[in-house]
Amino acid sequence: MDDFLLQAVIYLSAAVLCVPIAKRLGLSSVLGYIIAGMIIGPYILGLIGQKGKDVMHFAEFGVVMMLFLIGLELEPKKFWRLRRFIVGMGLFQVILSSALLFAGMYYVLGWDMNVSIAVSLTLSLSSTAIVLQILGEKNLSNTTAGRSSFAVLLFQDIAVIPILAMIPFLAADDIENTVSQSIISNLAPWLQVLIVIGAIGGIALAGKFVISPALRWVAKARLQELFTASALLLVVGVSYLMQIIGLSPALGAFLSGVVLANSEFRHELEGDIAPFKGLLLGLFFIGVGASVNFPLVLDQPLFILASVASLMLVKFIVLFALGKLYSKSLDQNLIFAFIMCQAGEFGFVILSFASQLNIIPLEISDQMMAVIALSMFLTPFLFLFNDMFLLPQVGTKTANEESAEIPDDIDDNEVIIAGFGHFGSTVSRLLHANNISMTILDHDSERVDILRKMGYKVFYGDATRLELLKAAHASKAKLFIACVDNPEVNLKMAEIVRKNFPNLKIMVRARNRIDAYNFIDIGIDNYYRETLYTAVHLGVDALTSLGMRRYTATRQGYKFIKYDTHTTQKLSKKRHDQKAYFDTLRNEINMQEDILKTDLYVFKSSEKWVDELDE
Repeated sequence: MDDFLLQAVIYLSAAVLCVPIAKRLGLSSVLGYIIAGMIIGPYILGLIGQKGKDVMHFAEFGVVMMLFLIGLELEPKKFWRLRRFIVGMGLFQVILSSALLFAGMYYVLGWDMNVSIAVSLTLSLSSTAIVLQILGEKNLSNTTAGRSSFAVLLFQDIAVIPILAMIPFLAADDIENTVSQSIISNLAPWLQVLIVIGAIGGIALAGKFVISPALRWVAKARLQELFTASALLLVVGVSYLMQIIGLSPALGAFLSGVVLANSEFRHELEGDIAPFKGLLLGLFFIGVGASVNFPLVLDQPLFILASVASLMLVKFIVLFALGKLYSKSLDQNLIFAFIMCQAGEFGFVILSFASQLNIIPLEISDQMMAVIALSMFLTPFLFLFNDMFLLPQVGTKTANEESAEIPDDIDDNEVIIAGFGHFGSTVSRLLHANNISMTILDHDSERVDILRKMGYKVFYGDATRLELLKAAHASKAKLFIACVDNPEVNLKMAEIVRKNFPNLKIMVRARNRIDAYNFIDIGIDNYYRETLYTAVHLGVDALTSLGMRRYTATRQGYKFIKYDTHTTQKLSKKRHDQKAYFDTLRNEINMQEDILKTDLYVFKSSEKWVDELDE
């Protein structure tokens, strides 16, 4: 136990120190974790070694969680709509890259066929973490290069499942040891197939008729930690089911994610699992960095560097040819090829799995891990070279280039509305009537269930949680509207959104002037006081009932709101000084009434003059 805690402290300390430095240098967090592992590994500081295996077994569960989140993002309807681009470009890229790499390993290097197959499939995948980070930082997500990269990455993420499933069949003599843990391994082959198909079908049915109702029941308790525990139980339970029937736990996690992709709990599940996934994957990549065999790399520097160059050149050629096939402009094609030509983090997962099954010799595994890490490390620098030297020679990137390749993500809506009670539903109906796309978040599971049956795209979740806002793509929205009935919750949401999404405009519901002061303090000017607008509306109707013209009464009401809003801004600065506050309040009320009376006198005089002209 003491060794486990010490190793955990070392892992976490290395991550906390190295990852922020990597981010400051413009590198991927994945590279930060790998570098941290290299430093604390047995070949540099020697802080971890065989004793770190307990932590690594725990951290490998992060891969399972990552596949669950990939499945959760894969809405079947969205995938079917984009099938021509995802399957077309993605399939061609994986097949062509794997074929060329296999030819080099099998015919040039003389490696064993099974080793060549496993390594070529491993290196054909690109780094989702690095590519999406660069696309986001460079504002390239909506270009044709960005959309094509997303399509290929999505296919690669899905392709990991069959790759992991077929790896054990390359193990030759060790295949019996691989499946001996399965409770169905001694049954007849036809019965094993039926059980496997039944288990997969059972997961699909359970998602709709068991898991979703169970999550609704848990959500009624309104305990965040209970819902988080349920999310973890879901991933662990389905993964364990797949394992005991002889399939990969990752396959179970992926399938359960796909089943729940259309659920109202999708964003909440993603928000709950993401922190665990991020932490465990971070520990996994630290372990990968620690396993890089530096003495071997230093003994064979030319082979390692030549392998990195060959890998990136082969993938660049394949990607560039695909871009030409899909009629990309030269500048977009260069971006697409440069940003995708590295190996990816899933390569570490597949190499580790293949090494455990003794498919890949330890020496080759160490070499290829070094190749993957170096290719990922070089990608930001190659992209910078392309940006500074090549693109100026061939044209300018067009961030808003029109293309029918991949339509905008249906979840990347212009508006996010938090709270779908009477207030929020009124706002949303008005926006929807004017063809505004929205993502709606609400923390009442029963209301969410009812509204989804009515056709609204509502998701269950607590919008004060940053993970949920990220899952709802707040970074891509234009407007965030806080409509929750509790002013403290609205204030907390406004603070989180303003801090983490500074470009997102915020409009917020406030009950009264006191709530407005709090929003003003954090820099929110677009607050809407219920008591003010409702009271003014009632006052306008009262004036109309007493004989004033509707237009005149409405005009006076809008002027009252304008002057009162100005007064609120002034009073917010003095509310902590009671004497100054009330002196200012009295002066402002008197001044406001005088101005309104003067405006009314002038306006009525003009109305009277117009009436006399009409006569």
